[in-house]
Amino acid sequence: MTPLSSVRKAVSRFMAWSLSFYPQLIQTYRRRSVTGLSIDFFTINVVGFAVYTVSTYLFLFSSTIRKQYASRHRSAPEPSVQYNDLAFGVHALILTVLTWSQFWCFGYKREPSQKLSIGMITLIIGSAAVTTIVSSLVYLQIGKLEALDIVYTLGYIKLFITILKYIPQVHLNYRRESTVGWSVYNILLDTTGGTLSLAQLFLDSALAGDLWGGTFGNPLKLGLGLVSLGFDGIFLCQHYIWFRGKAPLELIPEMLFIVIV
Repeated sequence: MTPLSSVRKAVSRFMAWSLSFYPQLIQTYRRRSVTGLSIDFFTINVVGFAVYTVSTYLFLFSSTIRKQYASRHRSAPEPSVQYNDLAFGVHALILTVLTWSQFWCFGYKREPSQKLSIGMITLIIGSAAVTTIVSSLVYLQIGKLEALDIVYTLGYIKLFITILKYIPQVHLNYRRESTVGWSVYNILLDTTGGTLSLAQLFLDSALAGDLWGGTFGNPLKLGLGLVSLGFDGIFLCQHYIWFRGKAPLELIPEMLFIVIV
């Protein structure tokens, strides 16, 4: 294993994940319709990548965060976050905002049932509340919390969002018995990116001399890779096996996405 191998994996992962945002954007533009797409998924995706971008930026450029990280992870003092992670986050945020705007700004065909659910609104408000509480505790120096814990909070919020965000789209595909409208190409590219992301994380940690410490020292990247691959597998089964060749049933109201706090 060499640093060059890590760079190659990082570039390949960046390209696969970055390109994965375009097929859905283009397909929706060509169809002039957002039917078959869960507005819950595309809304919370914007929030998730905003959180990811902020946390990655702080890991890279905040001297306070980096010092606190090094203090907690003495065997692997450098965070396994790289500049390509930030570039990916910024790019993803821009593309998810553009895709989300297709529900609202261009007059595309949209069913009356395609509305943001109460549960998803609760998730967004809850995420903001948790971040505010932790930030306040750090600012007031209550307990042993540090600025690094704010970044970790953002990371866990992103992980929590990633675990939940795919469920409305999976459920919508199931209820319609079709994946029409949902681009399979973004899933194929996302699968490639997720696989390369995990490979890069293991490789970078091994090169730093602490395979397990470096890997689990960045639970955000590890968790995101595993969860994304799991849901990618479900989407691929829906498209190629369970609902292959099926025309969509009449669109029915989307599931009320329930979040129990």
